[in-house]
Amino acid sequence: MPADAHDGLYIGLISGTSVDGIDAALVEFGATPVLHFARTYPMPDELAHEVLTLSQAHGNASLDTIGQLDTRLGEVFADTALRLLTDSGTSANAVRALGSHGQTLRHRPSGAAPFTMQLGDANIIAERTGVTAVADFRRRDVAAGGQGAPLVPAFHAAVLHDAGEDRAVLNIGGIANVSLLPARGPIRGFDTGPGNGLMDAWCRRHRGERFDRGGAFAAEGRVDVELLARFLEDDFLALPPPKSTGRDHYHLAWLDERLAGRSLPATDVQATLLAFTARSIADALHAHLPSCRRMLACGGGVHNHTLMVALQAELPGVMVESTAAMGIDPDFMEAMAFAWLARETLAGRPGNLPEVTGARGLRILGAIYPA
Repeated sequence: MPADAHDGLYIGLISGTSVDGIDAALVEFGATPVLHFARTYPMPDELAHEVLTLSQAHGNASLDTIGQLDTRLGEVFADTALRLLTDSGTSANAVRALGSHGQTLRHRPSGAAPFTMQLGDANIIAERTGVTAVADFRRRDVAAGGQGAPLVPAFHAAVLHDAGEDRAVLNIGGIANVSLLPARGPIRGFDTGPGNGLMDAWCRRHRGERFDRGGAFAAEGRVDVELLARFLEDDFLALPPPKSTGRDHYHLAWLDERLAGRSLPATDVQATLLAFTARSIADALHAHLPSCRRMLACGGGVHNHTLMVALQAELPGVMVESTAAMGIDPDFMEAMAFAWLARETLAGRPGNLPEVTGARGLRILGAIYPA
């Protein structure tokens, strides 16, 4: 990664579709990115519940509800950035900018009036932290005819491309997405389908826990072949890239519809959901980069041992390993990416890849909120 006048310290913030916490990273960009400090800070339970409820609802939320949620999330993101500065012993004056992904409430990049909505008022973040904030990264790409997602492949390519190997980077958040990095040729990337989101929701319903720690819940069950086949008939999986999705598609109502008329142990459903995630990822890789020999995984799903074993079983000719093998903390890859995107915005450089999102061309992403 070449050095330039916009190198320095940046903060990246992201709360993904899992809504299980806010990842915060303090990154220094130079010849190579250096992660100086990173931590996951809790999302308040009441706020997480509200986000999950609204992001899965088919009905409309009131303007007051959305406006207040935008403010409350902005306050939480500002608090998180301030805690990161305190915990790392860093002065706000030392930070060039902060990149905030925001909390996705809806992602509908197709149709007559495509849109994507991320909440977390960046005016509040800039005002309270004294750090220039860059946010609202996705909507410019959507305005240019793109999906607005995934945006991380450009960063993955910058730090993990290898001219001697066809490889992929897999991010397993609430939704799973892949960046395809061939040794030669264009970078591509897209959402493959559910990551942890459906498993988290089922675990919350039956175990009262936010996620299936280590995949222990799924490991207690057996995969139901008929139910897995029903999952794999989902229309999104058959769409060609560029494509993206979210919790407004893969949610408990989606699952309950496919469980209708079936009576299965909760453990078997969890095991089948895990198999669905693994199979949909593997099918996407086989279809779009069959020459891949290494898949580097990041995101919360890396800690689901049962899922990682299932992925390796689905990809026998591919080395499946954490990005930690390449010296990049898998828990903070996305937070680092949004710090990087903030730098690119300040530098006046494009942050999207049209081959990934389907946009009409390269675009400078995000809006800048001065300190």
